Amino acid sequence: MNKKQKKMLIRIVIAAVLVVAFSLIPMKGYVKFVLFMIPYLVIGYDILKKAGKGILNRQMFDENFLMAVATIGAILLGDYKEGVAVMLFYQIGELFQSYAVGKSRRNISELMDIRPDYANIEQDGKLEQVDPDEVEIGSVIVVQPGEKVPIDGIVAEGTSTLNTSALTGESVPQDVHCGDEIISGCINMTGVLKIRTTKEFGESTVSRILDLVENASSQKSKSENFISKFAKYYTPAVCYGAVALAVLPPLVRILFMGLSPEWGDWIYRALTFLVISCPCALVISIPLSFFAGIGGASKAGVLVKGSNYLETLSQTKYVVFDKTGTMTQGVFEVSGVHHNELEDAKLLEYAALAECSSSHPISKSLQKAYGKNIDRSRVTEIEEISGNGVTAKVDGIAVAVGNEKLMEKLGIAYRSCSHVGTVVHMAVDGRYAGHILISDTVKPHAKQAIKELKKCGVKKTIMLTGDRKNVADYVAKDLGIQEVYSELLPGDKVSKVEELLGRKTEKEKLAFVGDGINDAPVLSRADIGIAMGAMGSDAAIEAADIVLMDDDPLKIATAIRIARKCMHIVYENIYFAIGIKLICLLLGALGIANMWMAIFADVGVMVIAVVNAIRALFVKKYEM
Repeated sequence: MNKKQKKMLIRIVIAAVLVVAFSLIPMKGYVKFVLFMIPYLVIGYDILKKAGKGILNRQMFDENFLMAVATIGAILLGDYKEGVAVMLFYQIGELFQSYAVGKSRRNISELMDIRPDYANIEQDGKLEQVDPDEVEIGSVIVVQPGEKVPIDGIVAEGTSTLNTSALTGESVPQDVHCGDEIISGCINMTGVLKIRTTKEFGESTVSRILDLVENASSQKSKSENFISKFAKYYTPAVCYGAVALAVLPPLVRILFMGLSPEWGDWIYRALTFLVISCPCALVISIPLSFFAGIGGASKAGVLVKGSNYLETLSQTKYVVFDKTGTMTQGVFEVSGVHHNELEDAKLLEYAALAECSSSHPISKSLQKAYGKNIDRSRVTEIEEISGNGVTAKVDGIAVAVGNEKLMEKLGIAYRSCSHVGTVVHMAVDGRYAGHILISDTVKPHAKQAIKELKKCGVKKTIMLTGDRKNVADYVAKDLGIQEVYSELLPGDKVSKVEELLGRKTEKEKLAFVGDGINDAPVLSRADIGIAMGAMGSDAAIEAADIVLMDDDPLKIATAIRIARKCMHIVYENIYFAIGIKLICLLLGALGIANMWMAIFADVGVMVIAVVNAIRALFVKKYEM
């Protein structure tokens, strides 16, 4: 408990003791009124203050106003004990709610407690702690055992084991060696690491994650917006209803029935009506359910940027995948050189130099296969042709590196490859020089991910790729993906997703999963965009609505299950809260329900709804 909660607990205990004590003392009249006003003001002065401010600001119709009117009315009718009890139990419910929200926030804060306070820079043989914001790209930082990695980078020296659970939800530690990429937010467990930074602190993984989590609450779901609008109109309506209940029946009794008005009885019913009608359970529990759902997903290594995306994800029936880096490792290696007249090494040299300006995985694999330092001064007139390849001059000789489309565009006859993989065709000095075969491997959990999606009720899985048809068909068949579209340009992917969106019903949602810069437009166009967060591009992560921190496609099914559990809890709370209140409101209007039942309808329902909402935090059974 924080200081505010402890203070409230003390007030509750004092007020409860005083109510019990005064109830045991026989007294009447003003003495009883004065004595019971002591616990009433002890427990309710802040509610009265808030209600007063609301009236002055002409924004009176809220739960504070309802509680103030109901309790003051009960006291004026002589029901001192009940008036104080309503305020007392209301504050108990508020304390419970405050504690529950605080607990869920702490769970997320602990989960996301990955912001580093400093970075170690070695100067004159000594370690100096500096602000991570001050560390420039290319600097070498030192991370000792037990410290958080403050900035993304590449291991320049040392070996160690990293705890990545706060980022990815993965409990198994990760071993890293010299040359391995490393992301911020991980905890170094064993050896000393020297890391050459590749990003500024503000652009590093840890900063992006924290921004996503902090901004998640601003994106509200349809259910939350509905509850906000509902409360806006509902509260004034019940206030006017209570006034009508207090005034109209007595007038009807006097004017048309010739009976005594019984003002006290009907005013008591109206006050009970007010207490019952307080919308706390809905207003508190629904946002809390989504907050807990986002926290639970974060715990599983899935970052959801807002509750609206959680709601959309729960309705997902179609999942469209990119191939490279999403369903495959994206780690390309040269597996063969075919139909070449030049020596293998020479052809690889030309390919690596021509692709020296590209960060594409295929380009990197060519550079890796070349195995020597790239002398960029040898390369001029580099031109990247989107969806086709690259042309350049190497040592003044025209070199073209790309797919069949590039060869056709240049009017160069090429030879097809019978092997499955990515084929990079080469033309040197205007003549076909052979092709390089590059193979990619399927991610370990990719096949299981497709099976789990089908178990989740996903109707169809689809793959879109710019890769060759035979490669795409082979991967799709291996994974069990139902539809595949290959040899697509980035613009073609958007068109294809729009076509797929036109096939489904409004209630069925389509998710797209990708990782590259070229996937950003498609991620934005789909109903829900899911990006690979560990090695995915910044553009893809920015465009996506959901980020998988460990790049594991199996987490998609986990995220869908979490989203559906969260929505199930939301609807449970809505139906339960409204149902109980309607029943109690009817009983209150008929004079059957008293103040004690009203307390249950308000505080009891709120406590039950809050406890139910917190269930969304616990997601272990959904993790594969």
